[in-house]
Amino acid sequence: MKRFWWGITYALVAALLFGASIPFTKLLLDGADPWLMAGLLYLGAGIGLAVLQFGQRLSVFRQSGVALRRPDLPWLAAAVMAGGITAPALLMLGLARLDAASASLLLNLEGIDAMVIAWVIFREKADRRTVVGALAIVAGAAVLSWPKDNVALNMGAVLIAGACLAWAIDNNVTRKISASDANQITVIRGLVAGVANTGFPLLLGASLPPPRIIAEALIIGFLAYGVASALIVLGLRYLGAARMAAYFSTASFVGAAFAVLILGEPVSATLIAGGLLMAAGIWTHASEKRQRPTRHENLIGGESARANMRGQGNPEATTRPANH
Repeated sequence: MKRFWWGITYALVAALLFGASIPFTKLLLDGADPWLMAGLLYLGAGIGLAVLQFGQRLSVFRQSGVALRRPDLPWLAAAVMAGGITAPALLMLGLARLDAASASLLLNLEGIDAMVIAWVIFREKADRRTVVGALAIVAGAAVLSWPKDNVALNMGAVLIAGACLAWAIDNNVTRKISASDANQITVIRGLVAGVANTGFPLLLGASLPPPRIIAEALIIGFLAYGVASALIVLGLRYLGAARMAAYFSTASFVGAAFAVLILGEPVSATLIAGGLLMAAGIWTHASEKRQRPTRHENLIGGESARANMRGQGNPEATTRPANH
């Protein structure tokens, strides 16, 4: 039970870091190519956590799992391609066309996508309350993306929806290797995705932004895509993909609040309506989870046993989570 609450803490802190980064990244996009910005953010994540891993200074990630093994590599490759290369590029392209508050709330689609994939493909169980909450979040996203006069706004919503789908795939495949070292997974994903998403735009003629923007992007990337991603891996280990998605959905409200406070973006009726619907959905999920602790305790016990088996070198051990 204690580890379950640690999982919730990891999810909420990750949501805070990622959500708060959206309006700050929006400011940086005024002086940088969006695709190149995605690469800089992930370079910051990979380099920052690699330095911390070398120095062993961040105790929350120390001994946070066993080393990756050869059977884990296909899952890791899928996570890097979906969540490291594709998703951030789509997010930056969408954010360049959309206000930060609406973009933040649309990120709730990631939670819905992750839950649907977890339920349908990976066979995680869902009860009536969870489904009702998911429908409320979908309704909120639909309100935010309702057609407006500005066509670019709708295109931005489409791009961000694509990013959410890619990250949902990432979360579900990462769940398969979540018993492995969270820091190691995040460093590999950050470095590979960072090199790819900076290299391709530069080859196509994009120019590097001023040094100040590069430095700020690396710092934001370290916190919002490095530390947050490692916390997500830990949250996936204890909560599962669907439950992790529900708690991480709070990132959208953090982003919207920061957009209003920092960028002075208006609080529109659409923003309020979409936010209330999404809040209702998240509350439904959270209240359901608090009512059913035994299922989480069973999940935690299974994951701990598997992690211990792998740490002892058992070739038959697997990171596949128990159905719950």
